[in-house]
Amino acid sequence: MDANHSFSVKGRLVDIFNKRIFAAEVKVENGKIKTIEELTDGIETTGFILPGFIDSHVHIESSMLIPSEFAKIAVVHGTVATVSDPHEIANVCGVEGVEYMIDNGKQVPFKFNFGAPSCVPATIFETAGAELNADDVEKLLQRKEIKYLSEMMNFPGVLFKDEDVLKKIAAAKKINKPVDGHAPGLRGEQAKQYIDAGISTDHECFTAEEALDKLGLGMKILIREGSAAKNFEALADLLHDHSANMMFCSDDKHPDSLVEGHINKLCARGVAKGIDVFKVLEAACINPVIHYKLNVGLLQIGDAADFIIAEDLKEFNISQTYVDGKLVADKGVTKISSVPAGIINRFDCDLTTPHDFKVRASHIEQDKICVIEALDGQLITKKLTVPIGSLLKEDRLLQPNLDEDILKITVINRYKKAPIAIGWIKNFGLKKGAIASTVAHDSHNIIAVGADDESICKAVNLVINEKGGVSCVSEEDSMVLGLPVAGLMNDKNGYEVAQRYTAIDKMAKGLGCTLSAPFMTLSFMALLVIPHLKLSDKGLFDGDTFRFIDPMQ
Repeated sequence: MDANHSFSVKGRLVDIFNKRIFAAEVKVENGKIKTIEELTDGIETTGFILPGFIDSHVHIESSMLIPSEFAKIAVVHGTVATVSDPHEIANVCGVEGVEYMIDNGKQVPFKFNFGAPSCVPATIFETAGAELNADDVEKLLQRKEIKYLSEMMNFPGVLFKDEDVLKKIAAAKKINKPVDGHAPGLRGEQAKQYIDAGISTDHECFTAEEALDKLGLGMKILIREGSAAKNFEALADLLHDHSANMMFCSDDKHPDSLVEGHINKLCARGVAKGIDVFKVLEAACINPVIHYKLNVGLLQIGDAADFIIAEDLKEFNISQTYVDGKLVADKGVTKISSVPAGIINRFDCDLTTPHDFKVRASHIEQDKICVIEALDGQLITKKLTVPIGSLLKEDRLLQPNLDEDILKITVINRYKKAPIAIGWIKNFGLKKGAIASTVAHDSHNIIAVGADDESICKAVNLVINEKGGVSCVSEEDSMVLGLPVAGLMNDKNGYEVAQRYTAIDKMAKGLGCTLSAPFMTLSFMALLVIPHLKLSDKGLFDGDTFRFIDPMQ
């Protein structure tokens, strides 16, 4: 349907602002809502007309899809817009990466709203492919396509008044663009300092108590439910009293789970918990538009015709999705076509050998070793110490202990030749083989977990040969999904990518991995800004003290 043509739809209109549902006919002309006519009760209508859903914080790159392919799938679930942080590709390719995302997103009828990445590199304790200083960020913020300053992960820099950090925040405030936050566990006076600096949102709360503290200090709280980090159950009940200051987001969503559903699934879960449907929809549809000043219609006369038709207000299965008056999804089928996309990348890494991953205990008196404990559904980890004897083999070589579920983890610099970082991790559950990925927040070096050195080497070399990807190997088999766009995204059909990713995910679980999202969890094991213990390409990192530590203490 051409957006320049006039048409009308009838249904039960959901007026979120006035908390009404009534039979109506919505007339659209030249991509905008011309009239909304209330109909007499009893006139036959089908479905519920409501504003489109918005993901209020997402890294498109984590879907492993370029923006145009992400849009193709998202519209099927009623999503018409995203607030998108291109932080991941910026850490690989800098400003050029941000421009790639903007340009590709413009080629499809979907409303991407990109931010200016605030932390590239995320920390000085890892090797990234690029750097954005305060001047670079200020130039990005001047662009009309850039709607906000992306999540300020460097909260210590805010608290200690780092000059570069404060300059970035000031640049956003000067032109009245919001500043997103990222402060997991920050409470009390430090949270107040962080918020008073101009930070307006946080999507990292993992307890209701933390979220309430921040709400009380004037911050907007985003309820995150991604492929790995899942905070909906902990925070959803806050919508009863705080819906005006809350939104929904996915943050990081892999392609298989995007095919299954998006913000519509959170709406269904919210209603199932007994939360008023208008409060749920306020968070899903209205608040992001108001907070970020988005050019997204809210089902008002004169607005852009960005709306959806849901079969009901319980399951939120979507019959149709319109963006600027154009039908972009109909009865579960996307109407968005694939568009040509170029390749952008930064990759300079030699192939490895099994010998590169061998670790030897260096001192006979050592009796303990630090181990990362991964937690399913969380970005945070725990810090364990275990007897070094449980990993000790002949010639003082340290090897995984499969009985205790302690595997080897490694991070390899993908940008230049450098020593390989090696550590130990619990809760992946692999009984054999290995998995590897170049999606490794935030710098996106190569990260791998495995049951033996040969498998780790094999998995790592598969993604090196692809110049980016995710892989899974065993003695008998191997699979790899190439991610040629910055080592983060595949430029092919999104549904096909999702199928291939599903197959690799299934293989990993078939090797014993007990995590619900093995590759998503793996990607966060190098995320140094989330406590407690992580591994960067430079070594084992304690997120509580913000310093490297010797694993064999």
